[in-house]
Amino acid sequence: MKSRLEDLLSTLQAANTLEDLQDVLEALRDHYNVQHAVYHWVNSVGERFGAGTYPAEWVDRYLERDYLRLDPVLFGCFQRFTPVVWKELDWSSKPAREMFQDALDHGLGNQGYSIPIRGPNGQFAVLTMNDTAEDAAWESFVERNTRDLMVFAHELNKKALEFEGWESEAGKTSLSPRELSAMTCLAKGMSRAQAAKELSISEHTLRVYIESARHKLGAMNTTHAVARALSSGIIIV
Repeated sequence: MKSRLEDLLSTLQAANTLEDLQDVLEALRDHYNVQHAVYHWVNSVGERFGAGTYPAEWVDRYLERDYLRLDPVLFGCFQRFTPVVWKELDWSSKPAREMFQDALDHGLGNQGYSIPIRGPNGQFAVLTMNDTAEDAAWESFVERNTRDLMVFAHELNKKALEFEGWESEAGKTSLSPRELSAMTCLAKGMSRAQAAKELSISEHTLRVYIESARHKLGAMNTTHAVARALSSGIIIV
């Protein structure tokens, strides 16, 4: 088990693209045999990025319902420097309970463990492990794996800071070739499944590029991002 985690750390350190990061998150999920592994970060100028295995439908739903403003997990991570067990957070409000049920309905597990990380100049990130498990089993999982997961979370954050540096050098107004390809497929009316097949990548990886492009374009949702990319001439179909 330990050698496999060391292999994952080596793969992470060699990552050069968001697609590489997505592959690492999928491998981390499989290594720990959990339902989902997700990494989100906000860079120093407020742009949000993410990679991981949440269903695309849930990511879209989260943004559409503006759950960002009431998410107990997010608030819990902002308020502390130590890891957060979801069941220990305040889910007492009706909107929070409804959001949690909505998450379950969209394929998330009932247990979560999130590790907040803070970087320079306001950079903030969260590594989350999510699964369907009994309370005692999840408590045991957290106890066994906290140390290694914290190490992995900080290595993920180091890589995210590298990505931010690369973006600063390249300029923040342009989309990467993969982001352009993903947005072009959507602009042509393809579904996510069709676009992923066209680009020979997984739907999870496709989502990474779509979300990255959306944030760079300052769009509220995917449809808005496609419209902005078309109207500005970034993509042509």
